[in-house]
Amino acid sequence: MAPGTLDNVVYGLFSTHALHLADRHGVLAHLIERGPSSAADTAAALTIDAETLERLLLVLAAVSVVERDADGRYRVAEQTAPFLDSRDPRYLGGFVDHLVTNTTGQLTRLHHYLERGKEAVDAALPSPFETIYRDEEATESFLRAMWQLSFEPSKELAGLAGLDGTRRLVDVGGASGAFAVAALDRYPELHVTVFDLPEVGTHLERTRDARGLGDRLGFAAGDFFRDPLPAADCVSFGYILSDWEDDFCLELLRKAHKACASGGRVLIMERLFDEDGGPLPTAAMNLSMHVETRGRHRTAAEYTALLEEAGFTDCVTRRSSWDKHLVIGSRP
Repeated sequence: MAPGTLDNVVYGLFSTHALHLADRHGVLAHLIERGPSSAADTAAALTIDAETLERLLLVLAAVSVVERDADGRYRVAEQTAPFLDSRDPRYLGGFVDHLVTNTTGQLTRLHHYLERGKEAVDAALPSPFETIYRDEEATESFLRAMWQLSFEPSKELAGLAGLDGTRRLVDVGGASGAFAVAALDRYPELHVTVFDLPEVGTHLERTRDARGLGDRLGFAAGDFFRDPLPAADCVSFGYILSDWEDDFCLELLRKAHKACASGGRVLIMERLFDEDGGPLPTAAMNLSMHVETRGRHRTAAEYTALLEEAGFTDCVTRRSSWDKHLVIGSRP
């Protein structure tokens, strides 16, 4: 019999898809709203197949996502419920959907990378964000996943950033505004401009209008490899530098140095590798970066080295209680 850690790896394929399907077909929402229910009763309420549902729920019970009582009724485990409830800001359903519908299909390229290398295999493919923003549906799916991954951690990161006294912040590649909104909610004197590709503009406008932020949240369309960054007291990069190689990251940080006011700062918000190579979510997303982008995850020391080479000083790392942390550099 294989050890439990190996079982989790071998059979993880099934639990991920079971979770995705249970969320997609409203099973988790039903159990959260109605309480414990049998597979048969849940299937009848949702007009889905009872036998298939029972098998999916048994997988989710085996990995403790749901719990099964002596009467065969299922309930969503208390510790996982906030992350599986679409009404909760910690909901991860959109991210799981992105993993299953986008990332999984691209992982097959890893076989060819091993044989020929990424550069040769990807030579004829479009750039990463041409693929990610290939149409409105793909753009919406990606931005939804990024919001779900980023908004709750951004609340804590905004506090760790210490933006009291900062008036103008430019959030580079800020997507639909997860960090921008978190910072604006915390610092009433702050104004934020999200700098991103034109495809993102309408999505950010929806965020601004839905949250009543008015002219405190602006959008500047551009390509950060071709265009200069808007001037600011502080420049932030959330989940951006992990998309690119070191040379591109250094180029971006040098642009941030030029855009940043004297005495200003740059914020790098990323998953960070420990010195021993963990944790698992960072290692897994590092593999995802390999097929979906051109980047990788790094240690805090590696980001500090890039910041210093770009001209920033007094670099510090501030770790959050989430899996996304903050590395800060100051412009002398």
